[in-house]
Amino acid sequence: MDAQTLVPVLVIFFAVAAACAAGFWLLTDPQIVQRRLTRLAPASAGSEGGTSVIGHEVSDTARRWRSWIPKSPKEMGRIERMMASAGYHGAWPSILFALTQIALPLIAFMLVWGATRVLPIGLLAGGLAYFVPNMWLGRAIEARRKEIRNGLPDAIDLLIVCVESGSGIDQALNRVAEELALPYPALAHEIELMCTEMRAGQTRLEAFRNFAERTKVDDVRQLVAMLVQTDRFGTSIGQALRTHAETSRTKRRQRAEEKAAKLGVKLLFPLVFCLFPAFYLVVLGPSMLRIFREFIWGMQRP
Repeated sequence: MDAQTLVPVLVIFFAVAAACAAGFWLLTDPQIVQRRLTRLAPASAGSEGGTSVIGHEVSDTARRWRSWIPKSPKEMGRIERMMASAGYHGAWPSILFALTQIALPLIAFMLVWGATRVLPIGLLAGGLAYFVPNMWLGRAIEARRKEIRNGLPDAIDLLIVCVESGSGIDQALNRVAEELALPYPALAHEIELMCTEMRAGQTRLEAFRNFAERTKVDDVRQLVAMLVQTDRFGTSIGQALRTHAETSRTKRRQRAEEKAAKLGVKLLFPLVFCLFPAFYLVVLGPSMLRIFREFIWGMQRP
């Protein structure tokens, strides 16, 4: 099959596939039903669906855009929670991420297929481009968790100073968030959200648990469990924080020592594949040329 026949066949195939996908989406997407119920009963739908899964208000424009994305509400809620773990709160970041997941493979396929005119290579490029947003989101979440994990011992030390100076736990948390805004902005933002939840009417224990659920960091979960037990049993919060701060600093030092111990093994591969070939070429290159010149090329002369 020549190129003149293959191009119309591919166009017809993709048009039929897009039409089938659109029809399947219109018939099976649960958000279509939700939008129709919203039109029929706007009062009840507004009271139930006006907030997102993490408690932020969703505008009508964002809700309209989210309804046209071919993903289920459960999947959009999972994306919104992951974007919140990366530091992007609200409905719009999850909408943009979902649109990127859909548009990026199509763009990569069209560009590569238009440049090479080879269908398998275009499909491979589209498949690889589908995983790019997930890889970026995973790296962003891990970087944010690392920043929170590294800044937690300093935050506990500041909290100890504020509590032992006579401040309440709420005022101490506000002060810690202000002081950590420059060195650890991710941790300061999460503490500000926790303080905002407490000012909005949530109990202190619920705000602490939401803080641990948003960050999903083991050190934060241990700190929250300690604060919950201290608040429940009425023990000294200063002494408990001091013990936990020492443990957190020990863990941070052990993580640094572990990375330093792994550095020699990680440097082995760049040295072997990058530095040693150039080093051998510079050191042994002149000797090898002299050997070839004297013994091999000299013997071939008449």
